[in-house]
Amino acid sequence: MPEPARPPLARVVVLIPTYNERDTLPAAVAGVRQHAPEADVLVIDDASPDGTGAVADVLAAEDPHVHVVHRAGKEGLGAAYLEGFSWALERGYDALVEMDADGSHRPRDLPSLLAAAADADVVIGSRWVRGGSVVNWPVHRKALSVGGNLYVRALLGMPVHDATAGFRVYRADALHAMGLADVASQGYCFQTDLTWRAVRAGLTVVEVPITFVEREVGTSKMSGDIVAESLRRITGWGLAHRAGQVRDRVPRRTERWHDL
Repeated sequence: MPEPARPPLARVVVLIPTYNERDTLPAAVAGVRQHAPEADVLVIDDASPDGTGAVADVLAAEDPHVHVVHRAGKEGLGAAYLEGFSWALERGYDALVEMDADGSHRPRDLPSLLAAAADADVVIGSRWVRGGSVVNWPVHRKALSVGGNLYVRALLGMPVHDATAGFRVYRADALHAMGLADVASQGYCFQTDLTWRAVRAGLTVVEVPITFVEREVGTSKMSGDIVAESLRRITGWGLAHRAGQVRDRVPRRTERWHDL
């Protein structure tokens, strides 16, 4: 029996977290408005000292489809997205898109991601499926991403090639099913965390090939601490997952008290 048709995505919002992205944010917002004109934009700024929040306010004043959340300080990517999710879910959006402000996620790929969401709960813009690619990445960065995703697949057994990707679409119902209340991931392992939650919840996760372009302006937020957090958390999830599988395979001994 075919799956029932999913409801149409009438209201879509693109969430763009920012920290010191005043030079790249206008182009990112303009790209979304060009390639997904039906979508709203929510900029989530972590009190950027370079004035990104003020730039976002100007963009919002010029376009009613653009909104801004000002946060008290820099608390990490995960915390910013969780606040954006809460904002959007409270306002009844049907789909929420994660997208970087630095130009690495091309707005021209939005239509294909949103089209795939018609038959999926979660859509990941993937660099590591057939047709996906990266531009201007040094060899060590590509090796880190490919190796990290292979580690995730091996340890967690997820059928996802790019669990660390940050360009993705969530249906609102999917986020409600994923148990966001206890998400503690702050850095880039936030993406792996949500992918793992989606898979464990039995949701339909689809990967769509994209071209990821390394930023040309500004500074990457990737750091050794972010990599260490990801490695630590993913290893912990994997060990817990494997321990659960072993317990499931151990025959349970049943005792009949009247035989004792």
